[in-house]
Amino acid sequence: LKLKQGMKVADIGAGSGYFSRRMARRIGEDGLIYAVDIQPEMLEILGANMKKAGLKNFRPILGGEKDPKLPDDSIDLALMVDVYHECSHPFEMIQSICRALKPGGRLILVEYRKEDDSVPIKPLHKMTEKQVRREMEPHPLTWLKTDSDSLPWQHVIVFEKTNPPLSN
Repeated sequence: LKLKQGMKVADIGAGSGYFSRRMARRIGEDGLIYAVDIQPEMLEILGANMKKAGLKNFRPILGGEKDPKLPDDSIDLALMVDVYHECSHPFEMIQSICRALKPGGRLILVEYRKEDDSVPIKPLHKMTEKQVRREMEPHPLTWLKTDSDSLPWQHVIVFEKTNPPLSN
């Protein structure tokens, strides 16, 4: 993830805060985790878990199906772990995330590998790298790399926000 002190990071689909807690420690007190979920109950659990861990550098956000409700041009990194394939409105969600990313900000998607029949997950919850990359094409994102070796069953697909072309 290349986390650094002071970063602003969005954990989209934060759930109980498993990744939010770990990232909050890495970005330090000057950083901020935007912990986004569409379930208020999960945000309550996340808040309790963050408090128990002694972490204060987070902001819980009740997101929507089309919009994570993040501030524009504010995010250095948006992380979606096993979340993107669940989006009911994926185009709109990525469009909203792109608005929140700073130029040069990164979007990292972790998805179960559909190319691998041995991955013990229902096909409905898997995506191919090609599919993910194709779905990002309409957005101001440039694919940087895919890591399919570090995790036993998932791709880690990294994109960077690029500036839109200047119009005449």
